Amino acid sequence: MRQRLSSEPDRYRGRRRVPTPPRSRYAAVVTTAFVGAGMVALGAAALPDAKSVSPSVLDELKQASITSQDVAARADSDDRASRDSRAETKASTEQDAWLLPLQGYDFNAPYGMHGGKLHTGVDLVAPEGTPYVAIHAGAVTKAGWFGGYGYTVIVKHADGSEAIYGHSSAVTVKEGQQVKAGDQLGLVGNTGHSYGAHLHLEIHVNGDPRDPVPWLQDRGVDIKMQVEAFYSDVTTP
Repeated sequence: MRQRLSSEPDRYRGRRRVPTPPRSRYAAVVTTAFVGAGMVALGAAALPDAKSVSPSVLDELKQASITSQDVAARADSDDRASRDSRAETKASTEQDAWLLPLQGYDFNAPYGMHGGKLHTGVDLVAPEGTPYVAIHAGAVTKAGWFGGYGYTVIVKHADGSEAIYGHSSAVTVKEGQQVKAGDQLGLVGNTGHSYGAHLHLEIHVNGDPRDPVPWLQDRGVDIKMQVEAFYSDVTTP
């Protein structure tokens, strides 16, 4: 091989040589390009034209949509029925509930003979102006002044019994009004023949007074221990 003399012009001087990429890198680039093109082609092939879809497939899709709508409609109907059932249960419970007329009172002067006279109810001592409520659902037959009872509310229940709430400082219902257990009837007072602020509660059955303690105990309410066994959160929405 002839050696190039230093005096010979260098034909490659000033030129930049572009390196040839390694075979492995070149192969990877080419392979990726082909794979990408193949995936696009496959994707295009996987999306059929609407005209090419089988009528039976369209029918199946339509039927599936109808079935889904039917299931949703039945679920909504069942939910409404469940809500209606809960509302009916709540209304029934409110009608059946028995509870205390007051909270935080002192039980005083029980039913029985006092000073040679029959005390026909029980006295529940509480500060004047304390609200009291109906012990059971019924119709208000008296709401106003009632002789020695002072301002009084009388509620007649569906079973024919009556509750008398006496010595009120004010009444907050009207005659003929329908009330539920727990509805406010008036405020504790000291009106009529009274010795101090308290609520006088009587229970009458067929016009005859009954001892409220055992009578209410039979209905789940212990008026002496201030316990309501039957009534339980019937006012929740």
